Amino acid sequence: NYLLGVGRADCTGPVAEVPLMGYANPDQVGGGLLTRLYSRAFIVADPDDSRRVVFVSADIGMVSQRVRLEVLEKLKSKYGNLYRQDNVILSGTHTHSGPGGYFQYTLFWITSKGLIRPSLNAIVNGIVKSIDIAHQNTKRGRLFINRGTVENSQINRSPFSYLENPASERNRYSSDTDKEMVILKMVDRNGEELGLISWFAVHPVSMNNSNHLVNSDNMGYASYLFEQEKNKGMLPGEGSFVAAFASSNLGDVSPNTKGPFCVNTGESCNNSQSTCPVGGATMCMAMGPGSDMFDSTRIIGQNIYLKARELYEKASQEVKGPLSSAHQWVNMSDVSVDLNATHTVKTCKPALGYSFAAGTIDGVGAFNFTQGSVEGDPFWDGIRDQLLGEPSNETKACHKPKPILFSTGEMTRPRPWHPDVVDVQIAAIGSLAIVAVPGEFTTMSGRRLREAVKREFDSHGTARMDVVIAGLCNVYTHYITTYEEYQAQRYEAASTIYGPHTLSAYIQLYRGLAKAIATNTVQDLPRGPEPPLFNIGNLTLVPALAADRVPVNKTFGDVLQEVRQQYQVREVAEVTFVGANPRSSAENATEHNFLTVERYTKASDSWHVVRNDASWDTRFYWTKGLVGQSNVTIEWHIPPGTEPGVYRIRYFGHYKKKLSITHTVSIPFEGTSSAFEITTL
Repeated sequence: NYLLGVGRADCTGPVAEVPLMGYANPDQVGGGLLTRLYSRAFIVADPDDSRRVVFVSADIGMVSQRVRLEVLEKLKSKYGNLYRQDNVILSGTHTHSGPGGYFQYTLFWITSKGLIRPSLNAIVNGIVKSIDIAHQNTKRGRLFINRGTVENSQINRSPFSYLENPASERNRYSSDTDKEMVILKMVDRNGEELGLISWFAVHPVSMNNSNHLVNSDNMGYASYLFEQEKNKGMLPGEGSFVAAFASSNLGDVSPNTKGPFCVNTGESCNNSQSTCPVGGATMCMAMGPGSDMFDSTRIIGQNIYLKARELYEKASQEVKGPLSSAHQWVNMSDVSVDLNATHTVKTCKPALGYSFAAGTIDGVGAFNFTQGSVEGDPFWDGIRDQLLGEPSNETKACHKPKPILFSTGEMTRPRPWHPDVVDVQIAAIGSLAIVAVPGEFTTMSGRRLREAVKREFDSHGTARMDVVIAGLCNVYTHYITTYEEYQAQRYEAASTIYGPHTLSAYIQLYRGLAKAIATNTVQDLPRGPEPPLFNIGNLTLVPALAADRVPVNKTFGDVLQEVRQQYQVREVAEVTFVGANPRSSAENATEHNFLTVERYTKASDSWHVVRNDASWDTRFYWTKGLVGQSNVTIEWHIPPGTEPGVYRIRYFGHYKKKLSITHTVSIPFEGTSSAFEITTL
């Protein structure tokens, strides 16, 4: 019996003009909203309240060190020593369609236009609020674990790297991806359902890098379906049941199951360089199972949801036993690893290789770099040396065979480009060990890590532990490939920033944590060097918010293009309003709702909200015009099963108005479409 608490809070942030985080494509800037982003928090505490563990999964690209440090600071001021760096795990789902700009290391400023305070604040405040809600609602309850196989939802996007692993190791596995999903079910002692956490390894990149609508991708859609089912009659984001679909060792795993094709010729480009005969690497893109990216997101998300639901309903293995957590900060650029009795190797100062710039078949790079580069290029080397400085011979030698594009560990202006100090962390809830990793482990890296941790527990008398990897936790350090995969230098290997022995170093460190938990010596673990918290203001290239303006003879919220009078299901109701910059709303309120779809009830002569801006079938587009003018278009993709009747669409915004040179205010407004009828066929 544990004390259990669950909580959900909005962490969407600005949906316009802020670069989306994930594909590193500077043109991919927010221009609206498909689904809201949420932080989902789960607290498990001893009944006598002596120990607790917090697991948070947030619909963001990854948890940055900045986010984590600010969250821990806020928790400390609220709760004292209750929630700390050792017992709080913060994990990102890895959606590539959330606002960026929440990093303190310089590399991430390049594609996300600096440090964007509104974006950072929305994430930090959302995470803290979700923990607050879980904290306030703890009650006695029970935990159940289950596991099963998810089919037709992933492919390995670097299969040629995977094949570098020893045949004897590969032969132990039936697939080059981890198809297993692990779920944790939470119920209170009356059997009332509280929530679920699922861990499954796949990239949330069903939405590709041409998308401009903020959304939580396939994993978020799985959460949406589960919560909609359990919170009957509630709008998305409402209701007490919380379902998190968390990331795992997804490093080389894509949801784009049709595989890579040349977008210009239609032929397969499933080769070791992921390159096309015409147009090279920039033409090689993987396709999902659907008719477009929205449809692919729906299909993959639904697959994941259906398996989770089945495992949840059948879960009968109860999780029991003590709670514990272990954490260390480690300088990852300087770890010595004993490979065996005679052989010691070292990690390196962080650096990114050439193939980092190539991107992947889920999102290609900009300059036709190809994956699998083990040679540099004098042209790019020359530019790099001029702009950023040449890598030292020591770093070059340490990273071999990686040709270094950015020697980030040796770049410190205006701030360090990459972290040196990294979190390693394990939380144990009875027989479940959650291994919180600071990046993207590939399939085989994850298998080796889980096995090593399990073996360590076994050897110290804690047998039969269920070990899960929670991905993208606490600080972002890109990818972690195996030593063998590293030799092939595809994207994931080029992005293994601490060199060829990164995985071996992590395995050594996590074994140390597992041993400390198993032998009850966590208090003796050295804390390690504390990570820096840089003093950075709002350092950003995102344009300042100007005053919003309207066309002649129009006012905010006026309809520019009306809905039709009649629709059938599967059609799209669409209306365009005189709009204002959505950032004005985001900076006003943490949970501003931009739109509703309402149904008319004759009996009470009133309108009832049936959809909001977090609904999967509504889309909110913001289009910037000239001199402060802008339009908002709202679409409702009317789903099968929609009740016939009379409906309308409403838009809620804020416009910025200059009162004087120094003083601007945000003024709320709304717009409403004409009523329209939905008829049956």
